[in-house]
Amino acid sequence: MEAYIVSAARVAGGRKGGRASGWHPADLAGEVLNALVDRSGIDPGAIEDVIMGCVSQAGEQGNNIARGAVLASKLPESVPATSVDRQCGSSQQAIHFAAATVMSGQMDIVVAAGVESMSRVPMGSSVMLHHKAGLGHPMSPRQQARYPGIQFSQFMGAEMIAKKNGFTREQLDQFGYESHQKAIAATRSGAFDAEIVPIEITLADGSKDIHKVDEGIRFDVTREGMANVKLLQEDGVITAATSSQICDGSAGVLIVNERGLKTLGVEPMARIHHMTVTGGDPVIMLEEPLFGTDKALKRSGMKIDDIDLFEVNEAFAPVPLAWLKHLGADPSRLNVNGGAIALGHPLGGSGAKLMTTLVYALKNQNKRYGLQTMCEGGGLTNVTIIERL
Repeated sequence: MEAYIVSAARVAGGRKGGRASGWHPADLAGEVLNALVDRSGIDPGAIEDVIMGCVSQAGEQGNNIARGAVLASKLPESVPATSVDRQCGSSQQAIHFAAATVMSGQMDIVVAAGVESMSRVPMGSSVMLHHKAGLGHPMSPRQQARYPGIQFSQFMGAEMIAKKNGFTREQLDQFGYESHQKAIAATRSGAFDAEIVPIEITLADGSKDIHKVDEGIRFDVTREGMANVKLLQEDGVITAATSSQICDGSAGVLIVNERGLKTLGVEPMARIHHMTVTGGDPVIMLEEPLFGTDKALKRSGMKIDDIDLFEVNEAFAPVPLAWLKHLGADPSRLNVNGGAIALGHPLGGSGAKLMTTLVYALKNQNKRYGLQTMCEGGGLTNVTIIERL
C-alpha cells in the first residue's frame, strides 16, 4: 500500500515569550488537530492514532503530550495517541511511523504531528530538571568511557562543520540574511496563508488579536545588522543571527492509505515516496543529513537533480550549506520560503512544520518531488522524499 498526505497545517511560529507563549502546548497542538479535521472535512472519530513529536517531554509537555492534545481537541476520547522523541526530527519521525503504519495496512488513517512550546518548557528541561535535583544525567558511565572528556554539543558540532568546510562568518551571515529575505517574500506574497492555522491570542493590554504571521521574521533585516551580531564564541563563526530561533509552534499532517482515501472520500495532496533514517558521528553530530541523503537517493534510485525542492532544517547555517556542498545541489531549490533562522525551530514540531511548508510549496510552484531532512541530536537524521499529486 501507499501512504498519502491529505491535509497539512501549522501554527505561525512565536518568539520566546512572544505571541504564542500564552498557549498551553497541549491546546496549541489541539488547534492543529482540529485544523486537520476541518480542512479535510472528515469525521474526527475516523482517526485511528495520533503520533506526535516533542523533545522536552517535561512539565506541560509531559505525561504523553500527544494524548493531552487529543483531549484538548475536538477528537473523541476513542482516538489513541503517543509521543515520539528523535530530538529535532521527532515529528519527521512521527511522519515515518504514521506512513509505515498505513502502508502496512495495520491502520488506514493516522495523524503525524509535533509540538514544542519553548517559552513554557525551556529547551533541555527534561534533562536539566532531573540533573539539578540530583537524579542523574543521560550521559552514562559507559558512554563517558566511549567518549572520554567529550561533552556532546550541537553548537560545537555546527562550529566543527563550519571549520571542516572552510565557511566564513560572511558566508554564514549571507545565508542567514537570505533566509529572512525568502521568508519576507513568502509572507508578503501569501505563500504561507493556506498552511497556517490562525490562533487567537491575548495581548499584554488584555485585548485580543489573531496570530497568523511567523513572529521570528525580521522584516527590517540588513546585512550590516547581521554583521554586528556578536559571535557565540570568540574563535568561532556562528552568531545568534545564523542559528535557528527558539520558537513556540505546532504542526501536523493527516496520512492515509488507499482504503483511507476511499473511506474519507478525500483527494491526496502528496504521496510519501521514500523514507530513510541513519545514525552517524554523535560528536560533530549535525553532519548526518549529508550522508542520510546519499543513502536515501541511492535506495530510491533518484539523483539530487530529480528533486525539485529541498527543505533542510536551518538549525545552524553551516548545516544546510554543508549539505548543498556535499550533494552538489541547486541552492535555488533550497528552503525557498526561508528556514528556521527566520521562521523559528520549535524542536519537536519542526519535522511536521517543514513537511507542511514543503507540501504547499510544491503545490504553489507546480513542482513534483520534494526532499526533507534535518540534523538531530546524537548524530541522527531523517530523510523523506514526497511526490506532489
